Amino acid sequence: MRTPPLTAGVQPEINVTPLVDVVLVLLIIFMVVVPRLDQDVQVELPGIFNPDPEVKVSDPLKVTIAQAGEYIIGAERYDLDRAIEFLAGEHAADPYRRLVLRADSKLTYGDVRAILARTQEIGFPGVSFLVGERHKSGAPIAPAPERSSAAEQGG
Repeated sequence: MRTPPLTAGVQPEINVTPLVDVVLVLLIIFMVVVPRLDQDVQVELPGIFNPDPEVKVSDPLKVTIAQAGEYIIGAERYDLDRAIEFLAGEHAADPYRRLVLRADSKLTYGDVRAILARTQEIGFPGVSFLVGERHKSGAPIAPAPERSSAAEQGG
């Protein structure tokens, strides 16, 4: 009598359970070890109460003070009250827009302080002063050419 070949009815199966166990153990090890590789010196950072909101950056308004009482915004000349009215309207249209003040070096701080205080009352989120570099001899250099960043250009 002939016996049927054994290979015809038996199908080999690979037991994948030990492989899955090993992979899960390695995954757990990496999940625990990798964050510790990234740690730096432990410091306690100070907290703040009112963080700045995330907003898109728009071009700042530039106010030029050429002489006491004369304010130039864009190409228009204004007196203090009209400049404040214009700036209040611009602030109402874009409340997160920043303000840059350019003033002649011969002006006193009091001449600049008048518009600075009024713009802070309007509520501009930031007021910056545009300055030029100086040589060690004290002679001012023309301000560096303004560079517009990719974020300001929208791309």
